[in-house]
Amino acid sequence: MRLEPVVGDDPREILRALRAALNGAGPALSLGLMSGLPAEVRPGTAVVVTTSGSTGIPKSVVLGRDALTASAMATADRIGDGAWLLALPASYVAGLQVLVRALIAGREPAILSGAFTPQSFSAAALLMVSSERGERVPTYTSLVPAQLSKLLDAAAQDSTVLGALRSFETILVGGQALPAATLERAEAAGARIVRTYGSTETSGGCVYDGVPLANVRVRVEHGEVQVSGPTLAEGYLGDHERTDAAFFRERDGTRWYRTGDAGIFDDGVLRVRGRIDNVIVSGGVNISLDRVERIVRGIPGLDTAVVVGVPDERWGEASVVVASRGEALRRSEAVQLQEARAAVQAEIGAHARPSRLVLVDELATLPSGKPDREAIRRAVLALH
Repeated sequence: MRLEPVVGDDPREILRALRAALNGAGPALSLGLMSGLPAEVRPGTAVVVTTSGSTGIPKSVVLGRDALTASAMATADRIGDGAWLLALPASYVAGLQVLVRALIAGREPAILSGAFTPQSFSAAALLMVSSERGERVPTYTSLVPAQLSKLLDAAAQDSTVLGALRSFETILVGGQALPAATLERAEAAGARIVRTYGSTETSGGCVYDGVPLANVRVRVEHGEVQVSGPTLAEGYLGDHERTDAAFFRERDGTRWYRTGDAGIFDDGVLRVRGRIDNVIVSGGVNISLDRVERIVRGIPGLDTAVVVGVPDERWGEASVVVASRGEALRRSEAVQLQEARAAVQAEIGAHARPSRLVLVDELATLPSGKPDREAIRRAVLALH
């Protein structure tokens, strides 16, 4: 089966190619150009998504028609049918799945034009309000936490933005952990939020509010979250070694994906604790940067902060909190760092306290909207 690259990230062009790929009437499409990929893929392939993620290591994930369709149908089963607004890049799996869900539902998606702003989001959302046979058509969208935070800031001053947030039956929020403070703000504003967990390898979100979608199995083995079910990717195009490391079959034939995420089940609800490998060794003690980050984000003004590890002459490695200016300016930098260190010490211990707080004009992000942790780390190192 032929693989056809989609040049650029025009969502309408991606939608056209995706429609043909899902119907089996066109070639598989390749999103995120990468040289050296095979020109042919297995029959049944719909999309190959190439992304470097936050690690900077490229990977080309092969997604079949059946996997994408199973994911879209399971989402509809969980939250309902309706009309979808695309507010994320269509070249990443979260945005791609918005288009898939719309196509599976037989509805044309609404597409946010130009850059994401609270005003453009609101205009697109309010234009979606419609009815069929006298009943309102439910509307849905998918966001990353940074987008939701920006909308909530605007909604505090603009009733139109607030109305747009409230107009959605459900807003899926994923891509990274949603800070508890942001979720509380959203619920107080009347937005109906569902937190999602998943990856490109699982066709996007496959666990909603800690509960797997229909036919998706999730377990924690040796502290690692593993996923099985019909939404799994085929593997990595042209990289058998990486595919074999991430995907495996048990004796009964069940195929599993190793996520690399740490997690636990709490009364049947999955709680993801961050990346297993996002750990520094400070003074001979292992410290999870994800855990430190979750605690720091509970400090007012640091709800979108990122914690990175840097070399340290005394301890070997140390953690640094990086946050954007704005809310952080309402209190002194020293006070916020003191509060962050005290909160981390209370929950983890003195050895895990961050060493510094660095304020920047804007946190670097990937096209998907996630923090670009490697770029943020490099920026901190450049300050020395």
